[in-house]
Amino acid sequence: MRYRIEHHTSYHYARPVTSTRQLLRLTPRPDAHQRPVHWNLRVPGALDALADAYGNPGHLHVIDGEHRSIRIEAFGEVEIDPLRDGRLDEVGGLPPAAFLAATPLTEVDERLAELARRHLLGRSARHLFDFALAVRAAIAYRPGTTHVQTRAVDALSLGQGVCQDHAHAFIAGCRAAGVPARYVSGYYHRPGQTREASSHAWADAWIEEHGWVSIDVTHECFAGQSLCRLAVGRDYDSASPVRGVRVGGGEETMEAKVVIEPAAPAADRLVPERSEEVTA
Repeated sequence: MRYRIEHHTSYHYARPVTSTRQLLRLTPRPDAHQRPVHWNLRVPGALDALADAYGNPGHLHVIDGEHRSIRIEAFGEVEIDPLRDGRLDEVGGLPPAAFLAATPLTEVDERLAELARRHLLGRSARHLFDFALAVRAAIAYRPGTTHVQTRAVDALSLGQGVCQDHAHAFIAGCRAAGVPARYVSGYYHRPGQTREASSHAWADAWIEEHGWVSIDVTHECFAGQSLCRLAVGRDYDSASPVRGVRVGGGEETMEAKVVIEPAAPAADRLVPERSEEVTA
């Protein structure tokens, strides 16, 4: 399946900013089942390509000089193949053991550890999926009830959250049970949805016989063609699409818009005009 994706993010500041340094993870990963056909970033300031410790393609974004707003545009096309029960044919990368240690966002309490013990009695894709369903049942999807720094245990206690909370709780429980697990950020396309979508989060867990298995806890399914992967990490902080620091600015407001839709057949496409955009 080939998708056309646009991701626009705007930041506005109450007072002037004198310096901005950001890491942008806004380029789809070139994985075995996923291939960026063409991808572009358009930003003010300087942009330098890099790869982070998790093998995610990224860019260092630097703006020196006074500014009151930033607009980041990422767009292009990506081909995504089906996955069999979410199994990733991944070669290389960090060893699974690197994803066993808890982080502040993925610490566990006795309730979450017990939920994991109850469902992760074995080490199979079926056990992982059962645990994902248990997490989803325990945390109702309620936008606006949590934020990006909400811990897994707090979302579980609240009984409400969003996709990142589902992913964090699943990851935390897996790690507590000795199963390596990692956070995935990216995009989700729902068949029949309107053009506008949003960023999404899900999780990968490691099974010795099969390797990494990718599960969308929020939508209660194994990952497949409907998910475009941007980055993996130990939690949201190490896989977030945009992360950085600034000097000045005061209060910040942010607006984001994502469009993901099936791309038109090659014969129906117009040849794009040349531009000065940075190609990732």
